[in-house]
Amino acid sequence: MINVAIEAAREAGEFLRYSVGKVRTIETKQGEVRNLVSEIDRGAEEKIIGLIRRHYPAHGVLAEESGMNNPGAEYRWIIDPLDGTTNFLHGLPVFCVTIGIEHRGEIIAGVVYDPNQDILYAAEKGSGAYMNGRRLHVSTTRELINSLLMTGFPYDVAQNPEHVVEHFVSFLMEAGGIRRFGSAALDLCYLAAGILDGFWEVNLHAWDMAAGILMVTEAGGRVSDFDGGPLSIYGKKVVASNGFVHDAMVRVLGKHRTSGAEGVKTS
Repeated sequence: MINVAIEAAREAGEFLRYSVGKVRTIETKQGEVRNLVSEIDRGAEEKIIGLIRRHYPAHGVLAEESGMNNPGAEYRWIIDPLDGTTNFLHGLPVFCVTIGIEHRGEIIAGVVYDPNQDILYAAEKGSGAYMNGRRLHVSTTRELINSLLMTGFPYDVAQNPEHVVEHFVSFLMEAGGIRRFGSAALDLCYLAAGILDGFWEVNLHAWDMAAGILMVTEAGGRVSDFDGGPLSIYGKKVVASNGFVHDAMVRVLGKHRTSGAEGVKTS
């Protein structure tokens, strides 16, 4: 299955790279002015799903543009055909294709392809994470003040969901540096490769992080929710790290925590 995922990611990635600057229509999704989609997103997704269907017609698919198909299947392919749409539409070469494979609720394989640099990240559960065939390992940075962190802002950042602005300011005061590239899947791969030391974000979807979190854990890192508990890819908040700075990141996130039921700030 991972070979099919690699083939699909490369095919879609080449389509994306060829299509830069050739977009004809741009639409907004769900009334969110910053949440953009084009015919290129949809075309890349069709290529991926078509290849999967030829090999595994009974498998389920959860894709950003076309949604859920065959939800009761034992295997589910979780697809973002273009992670970094805004970058792509502006010609900024920071975007990718990401595909995760879930088996009975567990991510067992993942692929992220960066077509601009021709870099393929791939991971299988229990077998490690790799970048163009080279084994990946997270960094060994032990102090938050020495760490380089990555984050992203949700499309509805103007509403400041989950205190996203306050979290950013808090990390700005305590971390060595913060970057924002606009592609969560690539962010997680950079963490797995030891380039970054930590990552956090709110309002992500399963297709944003399914493959990326497997990269991190297979490279020796740690992932959790904002409270430090088990992470579900169907949750909306993720914190990932090299493991050494994880508790410190959870502590910072705890400065502005919202109670889920009441929506009340608890700190």
